[in-house]
Amino acid sequence: MSIRPYNGFAAANPYIRPKPTRMALPIKFGTDGWRAMIAREFTVENVARIAHGTADWVKNQKLPLVAVVGHDCRFGGPLFAETVAKVFLYNGFEVHLSEGPVTTPMVSLGAKELNTGIGVIITASHNPPTDNGFKLKGNHGGPLLEADVKAVEKLIPDEYEFDLDAIDLDSYSETGKLKKAELEDMFVAKVEANFDLDAIRNSKMEFAYDAMYGSGQFVMRRLFPDITLVHCEHNPLFDGISPEPILKNLGEFAEIIKLSGDIDCGLANDGDADRIALFDGEGNYVDSHHILLLLIHYLHKVKGWNGKVGTGFSSTIKINQMCEKYELDLDVVKIGFKHLCGIMITEDVLVGGEESGGIAVKGHIPERDGSWNGLIIWEFMAKSGKSLRELIQEVYDVVGEFAFERNDLRIAQSLKEEIVAKCATGEFDHFGKYNVIKIDDMDGWKYWLSDHEWVMIRPSGTEPVLRTYAEAKTKEDALAILEACRVQIGA
Repeated sequence: MSIRPYNGFAAANPYIRPKPTRMALPIKFGTDGWRAMIAREFTVENVARIAHGTADWVKNQKLPLVAVVGHDCRFGGPLFAETVAKVFLYNGFEVHLSEGPVTTPMVSLGAKELNTGIGVIITASHNPPTDNGFKLKGNHGGPLLEADVKAVEKLIPDEYEFDLDAIDLDSYSETGKLKKAELEDMFVAKVEANFDLDAIRNSKMEFAYDAMYGSGQFVMRRLFPDITLVHCEHNPLFDGISPEPILKNLGEFAEIIKLSGDIDCGLANDGDADRIALFDGEGNYVDSHHILLLLIHYLHKVKGWNGKVGTGFSSTIKINQMCEKYELDLDVVKIGFKHLCGIMITEDVLVGGEESGGIAVKGHIPERDGSWNGLIIWEFMAKSGKSLRELIQEVYDVVGEFAFERNDLRIAQSLKEEIVAKCATGEFDHFGKYNVIKIDDMDGWKYWLSDHEWVMIRPSGTEPVLRTYAEAKTKEDALAILEACRVQIGA
């Protein structure tokens, strides 16, 4: 390959490349990585810039020059993962690169087990199919902590002075610097060591799994080849639907369960399998709040495990009540799992989870893992012989019935900023007939309407969206509160 000129002279280094002539895009990580539209902002060049800054951070921290790199099922995943690998190799790293799609928890597990300095997965998680993203994982086995992410941001260069095309991955494979990352095998081994899979497989209960065309499909097919598998095919554009496991995106899965008549529980994961949703045997959606309560109930009340509980600011008040009943300490943190991870790596935590469906549990890594948490619920069902609805009733017997609803408002940026400004100055003292009795503003604005009813307004950290949340005793009441909120704020 001919050497391209740099700064007007023939470079002696074959990796040198010309400087770009356009302004570099500022890179800012959100609540969970950097995400952008493929080919517009999410380009090979910008991915290489982030990887270069990440490599410098690892060096500055004097961490092992070892990286694990993977990608999910999104368009361009292999190309962007190889770009990251090339940058790390150029910087003197040993790189463990996945050959095919993997889940975010697999990369996090690999980051810990392989004694790396950093883990990277190319994924936009639940974002629309047009997006891709860049997530950083620490060698503790979870998201890189907020202070470290900010440090990485500061090190991302506007340009880099090496030619990616000149970096030959095959030659690094021959020298042993580039290795195949056996992440799925590593994950399966941990599942087999921590679950009674025979109890699940031989329970006479029927289970179903919806991968939403994401990377969880491969390991779940491997573990349970005989269950009902939905959207477990190659479809990097996710059939045009954002792979977020919320009810409006899972209508087909719900209908399959309803029509089957013999499926006892359905598990759904998002695009990179770190989020979870469940369906009972009648096809009713079970949200993350109920799942969090089920996990606390099973791990503490049934299995006898202890530890504190951590949850995000937008989670149900029922977690507070269950922790009081079970005498478990509770920490409420800002939204973004990295805040929960910070607690989990320093303290004894039983369950850490948030409204989005990202949940981590004791005995695993401090990382959201939708497949792992689904297996816990399936094991609970199999060993108790009870339906998911019966187990939820056990939770209601402790904390009472409740409903939680969310409405994501896609509105003009100017209106979004106007509403946020009004929240910040305390202009909302009622929403229709609902009077505000108290406001919490840890992360967004939570307006208390009674001791068991609230509505929350928060701008998304990863999407151009204003999120609104509501909790009440019934679904109808929660939806009515959300509508009153929407009307009041003028969205």
